[in-house]
Amino acid sequence: MTQSAQIGDGTRAVRAGLPEALKNEPTLPGPVFAAHFHLPGDVSGPYTYGRDDNPTWTHLERAIGELEAPGQEDVDTLVFASGMAAISAVLFSQLKAGDMVVLPSDGYQVFPLVREQLTAFGIEVRTAPTGGDAQLDVLDGAKLLWIETPSNPGLDVCDVRRLAEAAHARGALVAVDNTLATPLGQRPLELGADFSVASGTKQLTGHGDILLGYVTCRDAELTAAVRGWRKIVGAIPGPMEAWLAHRSLATLQLRAERQNANALALALALRGRDDVEGLRYPGLPDDPSHKIAAQQMRRFGCVVSFTLPTRARAERFMEALTLVDDATSFGGVRSTAERRRRWGGDDVSEGFIRFSAGAEDPDDLVADVLRALDEAAV
Repeated sequence: MTQSAQIGDGTRAVRAGLPEALKNEPTLPGPVFAAHFHLPGDVSGPYTYGRDDNPTWTHLERAIGELEAPGQEDVDTLVFASGMAAISAVLFSQLKAGDMVVLPSDGYQVFPLVREQLTAFGIEVRTAPTGGDAQLDVLDGAKLLWIETPSNPGLDVCDVRRLAEAAHARGALVAVDNTLATPLGQRPLELGADFSVASGTKQLTGHGDILLGYVTCRDAELTAAVRGWRKIVGAIPGPMEAWLAHRSLATLQLRAERQNANALALALALRGRDDVEGLRYPGLPDDPSHKIAAQQMRRFGCVVSFTLPTRARAERFMEALTLVDDATSFGGVRSTAERRRRWGGDDVSEGFIRFSAGAEDPDDLVADVLRALDEAAV
């Protein structure tokens, strides 16, 4: 076991991906803005053209790999322009006409569009909910199983080890969307997944100012296929975005500790209210997903979901909040929430709220939410 596998999450996050220390050089080199590199003679070396590789990506990819799989030298990470670019790279690099893929029926709201595209390419798509490991029932014949746990926005959790073992026994690959958990909450490769995929736009970078995605994989052949897809479609991050993302990783553990604690405090405060229904947070001991989540997650995330009685009540609640931005996405240092049904893509009620706890003082945040709920009831 290497030193990287033994150190704590905070230490790892602060030092992940840093190059060897050299006198008079910066600790974290600045972004490299280059479309091409000096390349006399035969093509050789790691950096040739800006769509293929970039030194700034390399530092970030090593950093994410160290967080996703500490101490594992055989793991590769590839960064992308967005989370959907990373998701698409895995799906379309691994599947071909005649294959079958299993997707979550309660996953990210863009999946219906993904399903349409997969079907148009002659790929069969089956779906099942995340909860209760329901995807087990539709695995036969699959080439790839896609898991999203906790699911977005419903926050159901499935047993990754169980599903991965079952999928591999049937000859299927397994990809886990690790966006909501982050590597500090869950390490899918250690649970048996072939791919850990995530949107770095969310809590990983945590400031709501970067679009980014990544794929981490232990198999060199699988990684090569994903890398090839990135090259073909050009779904690459800008060097400035990559550099900002790496800088943001240093505070990941600090942010996650406060945000996750705030999410639990909020969930506990909401648990006794008559006007709140369907409260979900995997960190609550009485949450339907808590038992499985506690077995495979180290932290339970910053997202809480709940339902208010009507659309009008939910909209009044959103308008009454003063410390919470009405915005989509999640994982930022500033708390956000939204009436999720306004997008139309999720199977949730009109009063469903997805709440992302930020890094505010917990007493202030909880007080603001409870006050807004009281005002919305009038």
